[in-house]
Amino acid sequence: MDLDIQKMIFEFVGGLGIFLFGIKFMGDGLQKSAGDQLRDVLDKFTTNPIMGVLAGIFVTILIQSSSGTTVITIGLVSAGFMSLRQAIGVIMGANIGTTVTAFIIGIKISEYALPVLFTGAVLLFFFKNKKIHNIGQIIFGFGALFFGLELMGDGMKPLRYLEAFQELTVSMSDNPLLGVVIGTVLSVIVQSSSATIGILQELYSLGLIDINAALPVLFGDNIGTTITAVLASIGATVAARRAALTHVLFNIIGTAIFLVILPSFTTFIGMLKMNLGLNPEMTIAFAHGTFNITNTIIQLPFIGGLVYIVTKLIPGEDPMMEYKAKHLDPLFIEQSSSIALGQAKEEILRMGQFAALGLEEANQYLKTQQQKHSDTAYQIEDAINNLDRKITDYLVLISRAEMSAYESEEHSALMDAVRDIERVGDHFENIVELVDYQLTNKVKLTDSAYADLEEMFALTIQTIKDAISALDDKDTSLAAKVMKSEEQIDKMERMLRKKHILRINEGSCTGQAGIVFVDIISNLERIGDHSVNIAEAVLGYRK
Repeated sequence: MDLDIQKMIFEFVGGLGIFLFGIKFMGDGLQKSAGDQLRDVLDKFTTNPIMGVLAGIFVTILIQSSSGTTVITIGLVSAGFMSLRQAIGVIMGANIGTTVTAFIIGIKISEYALPVLFTGAVLLFFFKNKKIHNIGQIIFGFGALFFGLELMGDGMKPLRYLEAFQELTVSMSDNPLLGVVIGTVLSVIVQSSSATIGILQELYSLGLIDINAALPVLFGDNIGTTITAVLASIGATVAARRAALTHVLFNIIGTAIFLVILPSFTTFIGMLKMNLGLNPEMTIAFAHGTFNITNTIIQLPFIGGLVYIVTKLIPGEDPMMEYKAKHLDPLFIEQSSSIALGQAKEEILRMGQFAALGLEEANQYLKTQQQKHSDTAYQIEDAINNLDRKITDYLVLISRAEMSAYESEEHSALMDAVRDIERVGDHFENIVELVDYQLTNKVKLTDSAYADLEEMFALTIQTIKDAISALDDKDTSLAAKVMKSEEQIDKMERMLRKKHILRINEGSCTGQAGIVFVDIISNLERIGDHSVNIAEAVLGYRK
């Protein structure tokens, strides 16, 4: 008997592992085939809640994870790419998109899982072409999904003989709330609603659970999947926490509504199964789809109410939302190109302040090795890229209007400044990636190296701040100071390279540590160069 229990557990756990791997592998293949444009889709096609829902569905189908879509959305909200209202539409769409996996399972092609796995493996291992490789990954993941399901099903078959399990299913039929709790806990543990819905489909198809018990578990699965977004928002911005809470509230409200109408919903699903001749797996898939689509239709008109609730539950101003462009009103272009240039300049100054802040966060990450500084630096870099696009588009619109010679010169200087500040963002991102490399590979830097880096960071941060201040006030004396500081940065870089070679010769520094050290000072030196470019523009303004 012990061997039977062991076999049951091993088949279930192994099948679950293969199923989760299949979903992830298939999602990665789909994402690669579509090109890594998912963030752009969410950024550009969320102009209203309905477009947000459609974007959420599309992206979730591609990455096969509603939690993944929600986590990406939280990042975009934090970086000021989209508002909380837009994010709620995407989250609703993500819940609908995740139902596609259940419909795929409902096709019931488990007996062909092994040939499908073999086909995917052939495409993966015998072809060099990237497109064919991606298709192979999708097919292999698809096969693994079904093979994992079949193993899980084999592992769960003996449950029908366990009296305790029979009593549990009877209790769930009599008490829907118990089913919701079980579904939520299971989904929290597995961290994939697709996997828990897949388990539910297998249980229902094996006759181990009836529809009265299955539907509340289904509702709970949808609540449990929100835990990934909640975990992603811990320690994050106010906006990120609000977006995660919205995901939780959306599914809890939907579950409450469907528990009230559970008898009618159960009857409806029964009629659907009979009239369409659905197999058990497809019956659960239709129930899952109906729940999420209906829930979205009911709550979509009340997005404003959801925003109000989460804002009250999580109060406070979010500094990250300040990243969003503030001054780029197209109306100014029509009225006066001079005013429009002033507005663009204000936005560029904000962008420059963010660049200095990002460099400070990179420095803090190097010193403390705390993940929060890395996350903030990446977030700021995202925001800088967003502002870069918005400001550049605005300046292109200004260039079509009539400008005086002075305005034309200022326009050109501002275009150059945007490019230089964007490059500063790229360089501090490089530094963060170098610290990531250092931590991953357990690379040790000497105390002397840390002291040298701290000195160079302090000088570089002050130089970029001075360059931005000089641009703000057209302060030529401050611009001249930037020129001198940059010369000092160049000298420091050359001197630190020599000191590093001495440390290697003495044996106090490893080759890997040298790579990290030299690349960091090289990126700081490049930031100094971009600061000089901004200062030169200030010195070159017509008097």
